[in-house]
Amino acid sequence: MIIHEYQGKELLREMGVPIPGGKVAQTPEEAGKIAGELGTKVAVKAQVHVGGRGKAGGIKLAGSAEEAVAKAKEIIGMDIKGLTVHKVLVEEAIDIETELYLGITLDRARGTHVIMFSTEGGVDIEEVAEKTPEKIVKVAVDPRRGLLDHHIRKVCYAFDMSKENRKALGVFVKTLYKLYMAKDCSIAEINPLVVTKDGRMLAADAKVNFDGNALYRHPELEAMAEISEEDPLEVKAKEMGLAYVRLDGEVGIIGNGAGLVMGTLDEVNRVGGKPANFLDVGGGASAKVVTNSLSLVLSDPNVKGVLFNIFGGITRGDEVAKGIVEGTKVLNIDKPLVIRLSGTNEEEGRKILSDAGIETAATMEEAAEKIVALTRN
Repeated sequence: MIIHEYQGKELLREMGVPIPGGKVAQTPEEAGKIAGELGTKVAVKAQVHVGGRGKAGGIKLAGSAEEAVAKAKEIIGMDIKGLTVHKVLVEEAIDIETELYLGITLDRARGTHVIMFSTEGGVDIEEVAEKTPEKIVKVAVDPRRGLLDHHIRKVCYAFDMSKENRKALGVFVKTLYKLYMAKDCSIAEINPLVVTKDGRMLAADAKVNFDGNALYRHPELEAMAEISEEDPLEVKAKEMGLAYVRLDGEVGIIGNGAGLVMGTLDEVNRVGGKPANFLDVGGGASAKVVTNSLSLVLSDPNVKGVLFNIFGGITRGDEVAKGIVEGTKVLNIDKPLVIRLSGTNEEEGRKILSDAGIETAATMEEAAEKIVALTRN
């Protein structure tokens, strides 16, 4: 679950983290009123569930209430990476001396939480990792033991900083970790964490995402969810009961089993294609499920073809094939399909598909090569 910057900052404020003063506005007039109340130069910031707002023109400075109204008119209603801006955060503009980065997330490979700190704040941490990895320190925290003093010292003494900034940073590390654990976050990030010219350390931005599997423990977070800010295809998938994540490629992927689908994404990448989505239909592939899945995947205008990767265990391959054939009859499909069947009755299933004029493959590798070739034509 993703929330807005202003919601993340409110959670930080409740934990005692200093943040710039400001409020959310849904109209330009509200933005002007807030700017007038603040009585200082303000930043008008688009609130959408994507990054890169500044580069897209979604963050603008205003020196007066009237200017804040004008800037809000420019931002509200604009499209940022496919999402429409419905509200803006109007907050005090900060006189910045230094921009830092502080984040906490899960290191799945090591089975630990990881604190990341960098002196290169204000840009994507992925960009810093690629161009200047020596400017990032990563500190693993064993979840069984929790955050200890030596973890904080390793972060605070990783780079040359003043005594005052180290002390302030230590408080931020403790507090952010407390929030991360208390709310079952998947990531808690302050970027940039700024030092002002008068020596204060503030959270100038906040990115807080929650583990969806733990939301049942946090009914207080339900009010923060905004369906209008989610990808419309992902919302539609939830309504259908499908596990779907939209990506930015051209090859639609449908499989049964999360691991199998992940492996299929990797294989498509390996042979030079780009997956358009992750879609796990679960244990069955009935005509209804197939129809819903295909309809959903093909709703993405970037999709040029669809790859099914189905393993028949308890579900027989011939029954899966019948479901795919029946499902495709409902839809008017003008894009290539490739079906890989493996497991129980796979040969019978492939014959059913072939008789229906649907491209088949015996292996995942073959299927990936075929769909990538077809989507390039």
